[in-house]
Amino acid sequence: MDIMDKIESFQVNHLTLKRGIYVSRKDRIGEETVTTFDLRMKVPNQEPVMNTAEMHTIEHLGATFLRNHPIYGNKTIYFGPMGCRTGFYVLFAGDLSSEDIVPVIREMFDFIASFEGDVPGADARSCGNYLDMNLPMARFEARKYFMEVLNCLTPQNLRYPE
Repeated sequence: MDIMDKIESFQVNHLTLKRGIYVSRKDRIGEETVTTFDLRMKVPNQEPVMNTAEMHTIEHLGATFLRNHPIYGNKTIYFGPMGCRTGFYVLFAGDLSSEDIVPVIREMFDFIASFEGDVPGADARSCGNYLDMNLPMARFEARKYFMEVLNCLTPQNLRYPE
């Protein structure tokens, strides 16, 4: 196999990347644009990553929130974890900026941070690994991201470093 080009997300300087909301890429599909966002919750290679249980819980709650959102419900294409466990990707229909989605991301993480009750889809019929959930830690991580990042965003938290 020939050596392949590095994909865009591997070209981001993870040595200087802060927590924040970043446009990861924009793809054209026919006449439509799909914007992929990097919701970075942990400083790469400096903070401990999240465990799969809280990430899985955030995924269930976040996806449920977005799919039921009055504005973003029809724009949500995907919400899911990064393999490195430092954050999530969310894909929305539209040519969007980080600033455009700050309100809905704040709403979502506030929802997760205060969620009580049964996690949607956390049962054997609905999920392939429903026992790997941790609501208290999901709430903790969501609250931390909300308070320390989403409530005090600066341009450095909204644009990838050079």
